[in-house]
Amino acid sequence: MSWQAYVFFLALLCIFCLQKTFWSLFLVGLTSVYREGFEVVLFLQNLRLKVGSDIILQGTLIGLSLTMIVGVLTFLFQKKLPHKKMLVFTGALLVMVLAVMVGETVQEMQLAGWISTTSINVHFPNWLGVWFCVFPNVEGLSSQAVAVVYVLGSYFLQRYLTKRKAMKKSNAIKTA
Repeated sequence: MSWQAYVFFLALLCIFCLQKTFWSLFLVGLTSVYREGFEVVLFLQNLRLKVGSDIILQGTLIGLSLTMIVGVLTFLFQKKLPHKKMLVFTGALLVMVLAVMVGETVQEMQLAGWISTTSINVHFPNWLGVWFCVFPNVEGLSSQAVAVVYVLGSYFLQRYLTKRKAMKKSNAIKTA
Protein backbone atom coordinates (compact mmCIF):
# COMPACT_ATOMS: atom_id res chain seq x y z
CA MET A 1 0.00 0.00 0.00
CA SER A 2 1.39 3.39 -0.95
CA TRP A 3 1.69 6.15 1.62
CA GLN A 4 -1.04 8.16 -0.15
CA ALA A 5 -3.45 5.26 0.15
CA TYR A 6 -2.48 4.83 3.80
CA VAL A 7 -3.11 8.53 4.53
CA PHE A 8 -6.43 8.31 2.70
CA PHE A 9 -7.35 5.25 4.78
CA LEU A 10 -6.48 7.08 8.00
CA ALA A 11 -8.57 10.08 6.93
CA LEU A 12 -11.56 7.82 6.24
CA LEU A 13 -11.03 6.10 9.57
CA CYS A 14 -11.07 9.48 11.35
CA ILE A 15 -14.28 10.45 9.56
CA PHE A 16 -15.94 7.19 10.60
CA CYS A 17 -14.79 7.66 14.19
CA LEU A 18 -16.18 11.17 14.26
CA GLN A 19 -19.53 9.97 13.01
CA LYS A 20 -19.52 7.00 15.40
CA THR A 21 -20.13 4.68 12.45
CA PHE A 22 -16.80 3.00 13.03
CA TRP A 23 -17.65 2.07 16.60
CA SER A 24 -21.06 0.81 15.56
CA LEU A 25 -19.50 -1.42 12.90
CA PHE A 26 -16.78 -2.48 15.34
CA LEU A 27 -19.34 -3.55 17.95
CA VAL A 28 -21.48 -5.40 15.40
CA GLY A 29 -18.40 -7.21 14.11
CA LEU A 30 -17.14 -8.01 17.59
CA THR A 31 -20.46 -9.36 18.82
CA SER A 32 -21.07 -11.45 15.70
CA VAL A 33 -17.57 -12.97 15.81
CA TYR A 34 -17.88 -13.55 19.56
CA ARG A 35 -21.28 -15.21 19.11
CA GLU A 36 -20.00 -17.49 16.36
CA GLY A 37 -16.92 -18.40 18.39
CA PHE A 38 -19.05 -19.17 21.44
CA GLU A 39 -21.36 -21.33 19.33
CA VAL A 40 -18.43 -23.26 17.85
CA VAL A 41 -16.94 -23.85 21.31
CA LEU A 42 -20.25 -25.25 22.58
CA PHE A 43 -20.59 -27.46 19.51
CA LEU A 44 -17.03 -28.78 19.79
CA GLN A 45 -17.39 -29.36 23.53
CA ASN A 46 -20.49 -31.45 22.90
CA LEU A 47 -18.66 -33.47 20.23
CA ARG A 48 -15.62 -33.90 22.48
CA LEU A 49 -17.77 -35.41 25.18
CA LYS A 50 -19.28 -37.84 22.67
CA VAL A 51 -16.25 -38.96 20.62
CA GLY A 52 -13.16 -37.83 22.52
CA SER A 53 -10.53 -35.14 22.16
CA ASP A 54 -8.28 -36.71 19.50
CA ILE A 55 -10.79 -36.68 16.68
CA ILE A 56 -11.88 -33.13 17.56
CA LEU A 57 -8.28 -31.93 17.49
CA GLN A 58 -7.72 -33.57 14.10
CA GLY A 59 -10.92 -32.04 12.68
CA THR A 60 -10.04 -28.63 14.08
CA LEU A 61 -6.56 -28.75 12.54
CA ILE A 62 -7.94 -29.85 9.17
CA GLY A 63 -10.56 -27.09 9.26
CA LEU A 64 -8.00 -24.48 10.27
CA SER A 65 -5.58 -25.52 7.54
CA LEU A 66 -8.30 -25.49 4.86
CA THR A 67 -9.44 -22.06 6.07
CA MET A 68 -5.88 -20.78 5.85
CA ILE A 69 -5.51 -22.17 2.32
CA VAL A 70 -8.73 -20.46 1.21
CA GLY A 71 -7.58 -17.23 2.88
CA VAL A 72 -4.20 -17.29 1.14
CA LEU A 73 -5.81 -18.05 -2.23
CA THR A 74 -8.31 -15.23 -1.70
CA PHE A 75 -5.56 -12.73 -0.98
CA LEU A 76 -3.45 -13.94 -3.91
CA PHE A 77 -6.25 -13.79 -6.45
CA GLN A 78 -8.35 -10.98 -4.96
CA LYS A 79 -8.24 -8.84 -8.11
CA LYS A 80 -9.59 -11.69 -10.21
CA LEU A 81 -12.41 -12.79 -7.90
CA PRO A 82 -16.00 -11.93 -8.85
CA HIS A 83 -16.84 -10.26 -5.53
CA LYS A 84 -20.34 -9.17 -6.49
CA LYS A 85 -21.29 -12.66 -7.68
CA MET A 86 -19.85 -14.14 -4.51
CA LEU A 87 -21.91 -11.77 -2.35
CA VAL A 88 -25.09 -12.52 -4.31
CA PHE A 89 -24.45 -16.26 -3.97
CA THR A 90 -23.82 -15.87 -0.23
CA GLY A 91 -27.05 -13.89 0.11
CA ALA A 92 -28.98 -16.61 -1.72
CA LEU A 93 -27.51 -19.23 0.61
CA LEU A 94 -28.52 -17.14 3.63
CA VAL A 95 -32.08 -16.93 2.33
CA MET A 96 -32.09 -20.72 2.04
CA VAL A 97 -30.76 -21.03 5.59
CA LEU A 98 -33.53 -18.69 6.76
CA ALA A 99 -36.17 -20.87 5.12
CA VAL A 100 -34.70 -24.00 6.72
CA MET A 101 -34.54 -22.39 10.16
CA VAL A 102 -38.12 -21.13 9.94
CA GLY A 103 -39.33 -24.56 8.79
CA GLU A 104 -37.45 -26.27 11.60
CA THR A 105 -38.79 -23.84 14.19
CA VAL A 106 -42.38 -24.32 13.05
CA GLN A 107 -41.92 -28.11 13.06
CA GLU A 108 -40.53 -28.03 16.61
CA MET A 109 -43.40 -25.82 17.78
CA GLN A 110 -45.88 -28.21 16.19
CA LEU A 111 -44.25 -31.21 17.86
CA ALA A 112 -44.41 -29.38 21.21
CA GLY A 113 -48.09 -28.63 20.63
CA TRP A 114 -47.62 -24.85 20.68
CA ILE A 115 -49.13 -24.31 17.24
CA SER A 116 -51.59 -26.38 15.27
CA THR A 117 -50.81 -28.59 12.29
CA THR A 118 -52.99 -28.29 9.21
CA SER A 119 -51.87 -30.98 6.78
CA ILE A 120 -52.17 -30.63 3.04
CA ASN A 121 -52.76 -33.59 0.76
CA VAL A 122 -49.37 -33.48 -0.94
CA HIS A 123 -46.62 -36.02 -0.38
CA PHE A 124 -43.10 -34.64 -0.01
CA PRO A 125 -40.12 -37.00 -0.05
CA ASN A 126 -38.57 -37.61 3.36
CA TRP A 127 -35.23 -36.07 2.35
CA LEU A 128 -36.97 -32.75 1.75
CA GLY A 129 -38.00 -32.65 5.41
CA VAL A 130 -34.64 -33.86 6.68
CA TRP A 131 -32.44 -31.53 4.64
CA PHE A 132 -34.65 -28.48 4.00
CA CYS A 133 -37.30 -28.75 6.77
CA VAL A 134 -40.11 -28.60 4.23
CA PHE A 135 -43.13 -30.46 5.59
CA PRO A 136 -46.61 -30.80 4.04
CA ASN A 137 -48.52 -28.47 6.35
CA VAL A 138 -49.95 -25.01 5.94
CA GLU A 139 -48.21 -23.42 8.92
CA GLY A 140 -44.70 -24.46 7.93
CA LEU A 141 -44.97 -23.69 4.23
CA SER A 142 -46.70 -20.36 4.79
CA SER A 143 -44.17 -19.29 7.45
CA GLN A 144 -41.28 -20.16 5.15
CA ALA A 145 -42.91 -18.31 2.25
CA VAL A 146 -43.56 -15.22 4.39
CA ALA A 147 -39.96 -15.18 5.65
CA VAL A 148 -38.45 -15.51 2.17
CA VAL A 149 -40.83 -12.95 0.64
CA TYR A 150 -40.09 -10.53 3.48
CA VAL A 151 -36.33 -10.74 3.01
CA LEU A 152 -36.43 -10.64 -0.79
CA GLY A 153 -39.05 -7.88 -0.72
CA SER A 154 -36.96 -5.73 1.61
CA TYR A 155 -33.93 -6.27 -0.64
CA PHE A 156 -35.78 -5.21 -3.79
CA LEU A 157 -37.46 -2.31 -1.97
CA GLN A 158 -34.07 -1.03 -0.84
CA ARG A 159 -32.71 -1.31 -4.38
CA TYR A 160 -35.72 0.60 -5.70
CA LEU A 161 -35.40 3.34 -3.09
CA THR A 162 -31.67 3.68 -3.73
CA LYS A 163 -32.21 4.00 -7.49
CA ARG A 164 -35.04 6.49 -6.96
CA LYS A 165 -32.86 8.60 -4.68
CA ALA A 166 -30.04 8.54 -7.22
CA MET A 167 -32.46 9.56 -9.99
CA LYS A 168 -33.74 12.48 -7.91
CA LYS A 169 -30.19 13.56 -7.17
CA SER A 170 -29.14 13.38 -10.82
CA ASN A 171 -32.28 15.30 -11.89
CA ALA A 172 -31.53 17.98 -9.29
CA ILE A 173 -27.98 18.29 -10.60
CA LYS A 174 -29.19 18.53 -14.21
CA THR A 175 -31.73 21.25 -13.42
CA ALA A 176 -29.28 23.29 -11.32
